[in-house]
Amino acid sequence: MAKKTPKKLAPKKTAAKPAAAQPKLLAGGNPQIAKGYGDEPVQAYIAAMPEWKRELGERLDAIITRTLPDVTKAVKWNSPFYGREGEGWFLSFHCFAKYVKVAFFKGSSLRPLPPGESKQKEVRYLDIREDDEFNEAQFAKWVKQASKLPLERM
Repeated sequence: MAKKTPKKLAPKKTAAKPAAAQPKLLAGGNPQIAKGYGDEPVQAYIAAMPEWKRELGERLDAIITRTLPDVTKAVKWNSPFYGREGEGWFLSFHCFAKYVKVAFFKGSSLRPLPPGESKQKEVRYLDIREDDEFNEAQFAKWVKQASKLPLERM
């Protein structure tokens, strides 16, 4: 019986790694970002915001962080959330086709009231469009007020 010689294995081909894919944009241009806690997923969300909304997202995040340096951040349901560690959330924002919607979860307790009403009694919204004047000082005051109210657990 003839002895079989083992076949030489061809070197394994390694597929080239694809470049990091841009997050998918959902309806209205809202970035699809995996749920995550901390600054990194929030910054990924902001970086994926389309067009003028990215600069606005950077401004919102900067104001919130400057106003509350120890703020807790997360991405949940494809939106950045801001709150206090282990206590809950007071604010979120979300991209729509023609505006960015900021949600204050206990907004009915803020003074002055944010302009947008909600079907939920305590929630108030601030819709920001591309050509709107954005009052950063008022937004910072709302952030500070909202952070002191009872928070939402989600």
